[in-house]
Amino acid sequence: MNLGPVVKPAPVYFLDSVEPAPSLATQRMKICCIGAGYVGGPTMAMIARQAPEIEVRVVDMNAARIAAWNSETLPIYEPGLLELVRETRGRNLHFSTDVKGGIKAADIIFVAVNTPTKTYGVGAGRAADLRFIELVARTIAEHANGPKIIVEKSTIPVKTAETIKDILAANSRGHRFEVLSNPEFLAEGTAVADLQAPDRVLIGGERTPGGEAAIQTLVDVYAHWVPRERILTTNLWSSELSKLVANAFLAQRISSINSISALCDATGADVEEVANAIGKDSRIGPKFLKASVGFGGSCFQKDILNLVYLCENFGLPEVASYWEGVVKMNDWQKARFSAKIVRSLFNTVAEKRIAVLGFAFKKDTNDTRESAAIAVCRDLLAEQARVVVYDPKVPAAEIIQDVAGKGRDEPRLTVAASAYEAAQGAHAIAILTEWDEFKTLDYSRILAGMNQPAFLFDGRNILELANMRALGFRASGIGR
Repeated sequence: MNLGPVVKPAPVYFLDSVEPAPSLATQRMKICCIGAGYVGGPTMAMIARQAPEIEVRVVDMNAARIAAWNSETLPIYEPGLLELVRETRGRNLHFSTDVKGGIKAADIIFVAVNTPTKTYGVGAGRAADLRFIELVARTIAEHANGPKIIVEKSTIPVKTAETIKDILAANSRGHRFEVLSNPEFLAEGTAVADLQAPDRVLIGGERTPGGEAAIQTLVDVYAHWVPRERILTTNLWSSELSKLVANAFLAQRISSINSISALCDATGADVEEVANAIGKDSRIGPKFLKASVGFGGSCFQKDILNLVYLCENFGLPEVASYWEGVVKMNDWQKARFSAKIVRSLFNTVAEKRIAVLGFAFKKDTNDTRESAAIAVCRDLLAEQARVVVYDPKVPAAEIIQDVAGKGRDEPRLTVAASAYEAAQGAHAIAILTEWDEFKTLDYSRILAGMNQPAFLFDGRNILELANMRALGFRASGIGR
């Protein structure tokens, strides 16, 4: 269902270009997305559905990933994504390993490759690793056969467009490129809904005739279904920085309420009641005030550390220290949760079976990047506990690799096929992902199969603790 009028793409002309761009009004527009991950796949599938006259191709050098996108078992899990891909795949949505061909054919090239935090050299642990961005820019320059619009979709530090433009200009063989910033604001678990009805679409470009024309072309793509008032246009640098700042602000709220959860534990206050009270203030609002064992995912920590690195490089150590505190609070919250389990189980978990329910960093996704469960499992294993994990969407091999390390084994770590299997014979249950199924388990049945006294640690505050205590659990949550 379209949410707005269908707007035909406007012609694009690049002033002072060696060659003019062909009129997109007289040909079928072609879009290529380099990177078939969490951003590229869903975004392109939505564009293909909402703009059936546009040919969309997603390319990636990872043949296994492309094969998965062309199958009934997609490489990522998102509610509604498989149905969306089925609707468009083979019609105007195609997945391929032909990166060169995709570049040559495209009018617009989205860049949606990974930009992880550097683990080496200058900026290690903070700066974004832009090796894949640079590689893509060089590949585009090498194989482009005419003028192109390049769209930054990956989360990148401000001023990255300068790097891309420099590489393109030095290797373009006379072709003209316009670089736009179009950051994603998707939340894993609700990505399809976020794409269908976004709060806003942000497009940044240069304030030149060529840049403005490129911006309008991309605006027209999104205007197939996004109301025009929700499509924001800015300069390049504002767009690039806005993505980092948005994630930093959201993560800051989580760390703030988590810091208060510790005070609630110490004083007897209930963090759910505190969050509800302050969330009624219209200046604050209720969103992202859910206390938990800690935030995870591919964006928050990476983007905050990137912001810290930028602040340090621009001579703003106080600003850097402020934002770094958000990450430190998140790490402390995970460690605090692990310590609470050990302390409650009479100061030792050695050889005790701990059932961990949930491993993905949040519900409705199979993404485990920076998941709080990884840290908690490692803490418990370091205390010689026997940890049994159950997650409805994360494969067992991935759980073991995330905790033990690639190619390594951890004899005290096992993966169960159900929550009931994980809890059988356990001394304690720790809920680390807010999967809906964990709200409806038969906890009487679970309790009957556990060692007594049986402990329950709700790391996502999804259960009514009074009910759990009435059943016979020694139950506690975060700040409750």
